[in-house]
Amino acid sequence: MTDKSSVYTHTARWIAQLSGRPITFLLAVAIIVVWVISGPVFGFSDTWQLVINTGTTIITFLMVFLIQNTQNRDTVAMQLKLDELIRATKGAHLSLLDLEELEEKELAAFVCQYEALAAMGRSQLEKGRPDTGTPEVVSRTAPPEKSLSPRSKASAKGRTSPTAGKKAPAGSPPG
Repeated sequence: MTDKSSVYTHTARWIAQLSGRPITFLLAVAIIVVWVISGPVFGFSDTWQLVINTGTTIITFLMVFLIQNTQNRDTVAMQLKLDELIRATKGAHLSLLDLEELEEKELAAFVCQYEALAAMGRSQLEKGRPDTGTPEVVSRTAPPEKSLSPRSKASAKGRTSPTAGKKAPAGSPPG
């Protein structure tokens, strides 16, 4: 904890743990009860209202950053754990490791492919067949009807080519 970021991280974790405890909630409720009870003493003045409004605004403002920090750390940790599961699973598509870094169009193509896989699985179940298996997901941007195939050959980059297994017309270059 020698640099400022580690001090911030340590403090953010400590505050996040503290703020999530039941006693902290009860303390917040107690503060509000004291504020409400003190209303008649201060004649329900504008200053009396300003105190609670300012206090809650400041706390809310700071908690937004704390929550975002906590969420960012949790998201990175979860992504790394999922990436490790993908990496360690035989036959898993390594191209799925960094999906959170893709552009919307590329991500939408993957979503379409997996929605098509789900539809195929439901179709299998309706026919009384098992919905298990590992059909290939071919490319990032190919439409699902062209990218989903029962089993095809892998390309040199480790991805399955949309044209793998198809014969090229005579006279055309391979690939």
